[in-house]
Amino acid sequence: MSSKALPPLGLSLIPLMLSACGSGGLLTTVGPDYRANPLPAPANWHAPQADAAKRQQAHQGDPAELMRWWDRFQDPALTRLLSAAEQVSTSVADARARIEEARANLVGADAALLPKLDSELASKRSSSSFGGTPFIWNQFSAGLQSSWEIDLFGGLARQQEAAESQLSSRTASWHDARVAVAAEVADAYLAYRYCEAQVHLLRTDSDSRLESARMTVAAGQSGFRSPGDVALATASAAEGNRTLLQQQAQCERSIKSLVAMTGLAETDLRSLLNGSADQAAKLPTPPAFEIASLPAKVLLQRPDVAAAERDLAEASANIGVQRAKQFPKLSLSGNITPTLQNINGAALMLAQTWAIGPTLSLPLFDAGKRAADVEVAKVQYQAAESRFRGKVRTAVKEVEDALVRLDSTCQRLPQGRDAVSGYRANFQALQTLYQSGLGNLLDVETARRNVLAAELALKELEQEQVDAWIALYRAAGGGWA
Repeated sequence: MSSKALPPLGLSLIPLMLSACGSGGLLTTVGPDYRANPLPAPANWHAPQADAAKRQQAHQGDPAELMRWWDRFQDPALTRLLSAAEQVSTSVADARARIEEARANLVGADAALLPKLDSELASKRSSSSFGGTPFIWNQFSAGLQSSWEIDLFGGLARQQEAAESQLSSRTASWHDARVAVAAEVADAYLAYRYCEAQVHLLRTDSDSRLESARMTVAAGQSGFRSPGDVALATASAAEGNRTLLQQQAQCERSIKSLVAMTGLAETDLRSLLNGSADQAAKLPTPPAFEIASLPAKVLLQRPDVAAAERDLAEASANIGVQRAKQFPKLSLSGNITPTLQNINGAALMLAQTWAIGPTLSLPLFDAGKRAADVEVAKVQYQAAESRFRGKVRTAVKEVEDALVRLDSTCQRLPQGRDAVSGYRANFQALQTLYQSGLGNLLDVETARRNVLAAELALKELEQEQVDAWIALYRAAGGGWA
């Protein structure tokens, strides 16, 4: 369209557009304004807290902070495994990709508020004839086109708001994936060290049984022990060795799991696990910490709760996006295209075409489609609110469960240690009595089984306590300093 003057409609809408620009591009903003409400959390924790001396501080999005709590285990193997697992984790990689996608959406939402400008270069050579000699026609053109949607009712602003909330949600989900991977690898590492500790106890027990069997067989050959005692001692030694071999196989399976989680070569992983003699067959010792007495303060730093809250904000903004589609849309577009023309080598002629004007789009009839989209957005908001409240309830449950486990293990550990001491003293007394010829082997073997069961139970309690600390770290959001 070529024009020397704007049409009457364009002239009449210019003051409206200038007014909209002067007021930030909006005449009004439709849809609800999101307000973050207090977390639907209880006033206090109902589970007791174990004694702890450290205070917590959220990692606040700093990847280094996430590792510092684990560093205080003073276990280089654990730190290395955590770092390797995060680098190869598919869940972390997927979460990072979703962040980039959300960032691109935000760039698009920001761009929608600004004018768009495109350029075009064209060259055309053609031949025409009207019954006589054909003539050659060369055309060279360069054009600029621009368009700008005036955000009269705030639909684009709501779209930008939704994109910002989406980016925040995806970032929080990335942190949640990292915390989950860290906790999962720590649990697997703990299971391996616990398995090693069990092997150490079972090997000691197996060696003791073998020595008892050797002495009993020698005594039986000399006529000092009955065939029944010799058979029992031999069977006990075989049982101890069988249990040891079974546990060693379980440790091998644990190594395979760590290889899959971390992506490390198995030879490198074995070297890492066996490289520190003081860590072998020893459970990692977590640094203690305490959580805030107010549940809401703790839950606010959980990445999954933060992500659910941002999803709720995005759903609220989407109501406005759909609502704005029910109102008129005003846009301003223009173009300018100078063209050089040459016919049969004659002098170049310059032709210039330009156009500018507003376009007002009025929604008249869509069979209820726009209204239905608004209702869908409202229902999606209600669903997001339900998910958010569900996340909070789950978070409260996980923290409470971890606190109960910690308190329970703290109460049971002293009793477990007393049980080991008592059973060991009983075994030593019965063994001494038997070696002096005043006892019987059945009592000695029963006492031996009691000692082994008590030692394994104590080691299981210690493993459960460390696992409970890891669970509390995970439940309270991770990233403790």
